[in-house]
Amino acid sequence: MNDLFPKRENEISFPTDYSSIMERLNRINPVQYGKTRNFIDGAVTYLSPYISRGVISTKQVQEAVLAKGHHPAAIEKFLQELAWREYFQHVWQAKSDELFKDLKQPQPDVLHFKMLAAINNTTTGIAAIDRLINQFYETGYLHNHVRMYIASIACNMGKAHWYAPAQWMYYHLLDGDLASNTCSWQWVAGAFSSKKYYCSQENINRYTHSFQQNTFLDLPTESLSSSTIPSILKPTIDLHLTTHLPNLAKLNIDISKPTLIYNSYNLDPMWRCNDDANRVLLLEPSHFQKFPVGEKVIDFILALSKNIPEIKIIVSEVFELLELYKNSEFTDKALISKEHPAFVHYPGIKDKRDWMYPEVKGYFNSFYSFWKKCERHR
Repeated sequence: MNDLFPKRENEISFPTDYSSIMERLNRINPVQYGKTRNFIDGAVTYLSPYISRGVISTKQVQEAVLAKGHHPAAIEKFLQELAWREYFQHVWQAKSDELFKDLKQPQPDVLHFKMLAAINNTTTGIAAIDRLINQFYETGYLHNHVRMYIASIACNMGKAHWYAPAQWMYYHLLDGDLASNTCSWQWVAGAFSSKKYYCSQENINRYTHSFQQNTFLDLPTESLSSSTIPSILKPTIDLHLTTHLPNLAKLNIDISKPTLIYNSYNLDPMWRCNDDANRVLLLEPSHFQKFPVGEKVIDFILALSKNIPEIKIIVSEVFELLELYKNSEFTDKALISKEHPAFVHYPGIKDKRDWMYPEVKGYFNSFYSFWKKCERHR
C-alpha cells in the first residue's frame, strides 16, 4: 500500500522560516487548486498552518493570487475556501463558547461521547484512512477531504458524538483552528448542517488513488445511513490529552515600553514591526488546558515565533503580564494584541485582523448566505 500513498516529504513538510513561507505563498496555482483540490495529491497550497497560526492572513493570500492577474470569478473555488475560514471565525465570534456545543440541533443518533479506538490506533480496516492517519501523526497534516472522511467514520458510522474525536484531531494538527475544526466536525455530524455527510469506499478510493473493496464503507451512499455499526468501530477509549509547555524562568520586561502580545493564533512577524515595544509570545496554561495540543504543535509554534525579532516567550496568564505594569506610566494601553475569539479576555488595545471581507460582519446561518454578501465586495 505504501506505493499507493507516497509521502511526498518535500510537500508534506512545513518550513518555519519566513522566506520559505513567502516562497510557498508565491507558488499557489489557484486554477489547478479548483480542479484538483479534492485529491490527496491535488494542487493544494500547504499554507493552512501559516494561516491558522497567523503568520499570514487570508487577505494576504487573496491579494497574492489576485496580483497575478486572476479574475475572481475564475478562481472562485479557491477564494471560497479562504472565505470558509473567515465564516467559521465569525461563527465563533457570535457564539463564543457555545461553539463547542451542538450549534444548530443535537447531533442525531449519538451512542457515546468517547473516542473510537480504531481511529486512534489506525485499525479501521480502511487502508487509505489508516495510512493517512499514521502520516498525520508523523507530519501534523491532514488533507481536508480526509478530515471529512474520518469525521464521517467516527460520527456517522461509529455513532460517536463529534466533540471527543474533534479534540483528538485538533491536538495533532499543526494548522489547528478551533473554529474551522469544530464547525467542520459539526457539519459532517449533522449538528451544524441539515443532514449528515457520508463518505463511501468508492469516494475514498477515487480521491486517495486506492482500490480497496469489501469494507464496511463499500456500499451505495444511500445505504450507509441505515447500516449497523461495524464491529471494528465499537471499542472506545477515553482521551487524556495534555499540553507540555516550555519550562521557563520568570520573564522580566521593559515596562517603559508597551508589550505586543503574540500567541498561537498570531505569529505575524510583520505586525507592528516598526513599533518600539516588547514582543512576547504568551502561552497561557489555562488556554492549553482547555484546548490541549501535542508536542509537535508546540514545537511548530515556537519555531514560527523565531521569525519575530527579539521575541520573548512567557508561560503565564495575561493578568500576570499586566501586573508587571502596575507601577508604570501605562494603564489600559500597556498590552497590545490582535482581536481573536480565543483571546477576548486580553486587556488593552486590540488591533483589527486582516479580513478578506471586512465589510461583512455578524452571524450567518450558512456559509452560502455569508458568501453572497462577500461577493458584493469582491
